[in-house]
Amino acid sequence: MDIKFNKNEDHNKLLVSDLKRRFAKVKLGGGEKRIEKHHNAGKLTARERINFLLDNSEKAIEIAAFAGDGMYEEHGGCPSGGVVVKIGEVSGKLCIVVANDATVKAGAWFPITGKKNLRAQELSIENNLPIIYLVDSAGVYLPMQDEIFPDKEHFGRIFRNNAVMSSMGITQISAIMGSCVAGGAYLPIMSDEAMIVDKTGSIFLAGSYLVKAAIGESIDNETLGGATTHCEISGVTDYKALDDKDALTRIKNIMGKIGDFDKAGFNRIKSSKPTEDPKDIYGILPAKRSDQYDMKDIIKRLVDNSEFEEYKEAYGQTLITAYARIDGWAVGIVANQRKIVKTKNGEMQFGGVIYSDSADKATRFIANCNQKKIPLVFLQDVTGFMVGSKSEHGGIIKDGAKMVNAVSNSVVPKFTIVIGNSYGAGNYAMCGKAYDPRLIVAWPSAELAVMSGNSAAKVLLQIETASLKKQGKEITEEVEKELYDRIKARYDEQVSPYYAASRIWTDAIIDPLDTRKWISTGINAANHAPIQKKFNLGIIQV
Repeated sequence: MDIKFNKNEDHNKLLVSDLKRRFAKVKLGGGEKRIEKHHNAGKLTARERINFLLDNSEKAIEIAAFAGDGMYEEHGGCPSGGVVVKIGEVSGKLCIVVANDATVKAGAWFPITGKKNLRAQELSIENNLPIIYLVDSAGVYLPMQDEIFPDKEHFGRIFRNNAVMSSMGITQISAIMGSCVAGGAYLPIMSDEAMIVDKTGSIFLAGSYLVKAAIGESIDNETLGGATTHCEISGVTDYKALDDKDALTRIKNIMGKIGDFDKAGFNRIKSSKPTEDPKDIYGILPAKRSDQYDMKDIIKRLVDNSEFEEYKEAYGQTLITAYARIDGWAVGIVANQRKIVKTKNGEMQFGGVIYSDSADKATRFIANCNQKKIPLVFLQDVTGFMVGSKSEHGGIIKDGAKMVNAVSNSVVPKFTIVIGNSYGAGNYAMCGKAYDPRLIVAWPSAELAVMSGNSAAKVLLQIETASLKKQGKEITEEVEKELYDRIKARYDEQVSPYYAASRIWTDAIIDPLDTRKWISTGINAANHAPIQKKFNLGIIQV
């Protein structure tokens, strides 16, 4: 191993260490004191509930753990968006579990909470997966009600989705394990089956204080909407549970009796580990985002037996297109090659840049994978499409549009791993969030933005200095440097993978060593939803 490998390894291991430290903090939700208060009330936390429910919590994947990270600080923060979402097996059935975290503002819904819940339902709908709601929420966070209540992608969309999912035959099970107030009361009751925990669970459109204010009736919350009321009088809920564990055990029993699913039929054989050590990824991936490296070295450490078959290997070399297997699943890989390559004509092409020939190759490969019913895996480390007169005259826009068209109309499930750069139109062509990947995750080394922090800072600096000069202000080298540093610092914060994850532009930030698990789980989930559409590129300029 050379010194560069060792420096890269140290850098990337520090990034992973930072990821684990941040995640450990997120898992505390509202903090240790609130967790203790929760336990004293005889309740499990959201994560404890999910772990008790899942067959094997280690095999599960968590969606949007960093939702809300660094947001709403003026309101005390909202760790993990105040809700925990995992995909895992319950009684042998793969499903999605959504649990309100009542240690965070009593489980109140912030704007990001709504977005995260909608993402969970989207995953359920796309993959035809059962969904389990563990409800413990005070409802909409009133100081921000205008950002969560009225719009199409706000709180009410959850209940609309409940109805649509029911019509699709997607199993929905709810357990009311704490407060369930106002509009939020519709979620569990629009599920197929609902249970309520005695003494700690309650459900009503208006609590006792509001009832007193509205109609003058004096009544306590337990009598108004507790377990006995809804299981024996109103008939709103289907089961009364003694405590959290009893409710979760009942869910396990229900899930264990669900019939088998129609499969999409994606190809899978016995899994084999990579023959090249995956831990080498830490040393291969450069510490600097501008440095070159061979993406094939990364692929060898992600795929079974470290084997892949390249499609059009010598053509369009700044994109790698290849067939491989990951955890036994057949996949088609589209990956940005990050080293400078030499074409047959003797021209040099920059790594990480999409040229006309590489876009053309990707379009053909994506079409082939759709024809063969092979899921697609995109490995992003892209700075964008090639610019300049030669590229423009050669039709880079047309070829890029064809690739975007193929990605947009692909009917096989797509999975995106943001390894490094994810800039501009390159993000789009390589199946960014806007192009409906079933799952999109980032490594700690990822950067998502219109352009790099350095490039953006230079552009923004030119604009700002021009504006200041028009005002008659003198711009010295010291002032210019101060402006540049301030602009770059602000921009660098926005290109961080944590900035993207907090807004759910990605589903997770993961240790590179967990990449195989995420892709395998994603394809397993997608296999629950047979493909209904045919691949059609529509009208494109050939």
